[in-house]
Amino acid sequence: MKPSWSVTAAARNIHIVELKADSVTDSWRFLLRGDAHHDNPHANHDMEKQHLDRIQKCGGGWIDVGDLFCAMEGKADPRRSKKGIREEHATASDYFDSIVRHAADFYAPYSKSCVVIGMGNHETAVLKNVETNLTERLCERMSMMSKIKVHPGGYGGWVIFRCAVGTHRYSLKLKYFHGSGGAALMSFDTLKVRRQAAVIPDADVIVQGHVHKQWVMPLARERIVSDKAGTRIVHDIQHHVRVGTYKDEYQDGFAGFHVEQGRTPEIIGAVEMKLSLCVNNVNGESRYSLRPEFFPAH
Repeated sequence: MKPSWSVTAAARNIHIVELKADSVTDSWRFLLRGDAHHDNPHANHDMEKQHLDRIQKCGGGWIDVGDLFCAMEGKADPRRSKKGIREEHATASDYFDSIVRHAADFYAPYSKSCVVIGMGNHETAVLKNVETNLTERLCERMSMMSKIKVHPGGYGGWVIFRCAVGTHRYSLKLKYFHGSGGAALMSFDTLKVRRQAAVIPDADVIVQGHVHKQWVMPLARERIVSDKAGTRIVHDIQHHVRVGTYKDEYQDGFAGFHVEQGRTPEIIGAVEMKLSLCVNNVNGESRYSLRPEFFPAH
């Protein structure tokens, strides 16, 4: 029997995932993804489907950190171009409704494994200029089609994973934030890690997208803990994760904005997070936690 889980909203951008376990050997898998740009002609729908099929088949879930839509071909967008629109939206008189309908048709079969869909700068640009929230429209339509509640999130938010086995409690706090700024050619946006660690000290995992880079960086920390065992110093790890994109703008390097700007091929895909129940002995006392491991999605 596969371990199961359920998700509820504690606030508009705080979601609680209750993990159900039969034994301490159980584990769960969650797909961390973003920047699908699903309505872009360069979006890799086959890879998306492969990853979503796999995570749903194994009883896992998926968290989207924004820019699921590209949404750059509306009348008011100065970036619009004929090359930027997929064939299914080319003749639509209701462009934004069209991209929501087609996205819902694609994602609704994966509603039961969806934890939360966050917003990116492409969605917030539409909200600002066209006054509609594409993420909420998508989640509403997916919920209607699947009869399963699909939760919209914010540009940033939290997912709290919790589990109980007998009298023992396990937890992990994941902070998602779509991202900001750009990624330098050599640093790949890694220079923000220390700053975020200082600003978001309570997170066990921080997941971002936006810059179309993919990497995982563990950061060791010194913490001071006071509980029934006394006051002591402990070390832990905060995991910083950047997820890739499903939009391959580089293609064969022939031409296009991405190529002309001298940009490089990007990692096309996402990151898979495995959560396992873990017990650590600290000064003779057992401490229970959820241990994350990260792998390229396949």
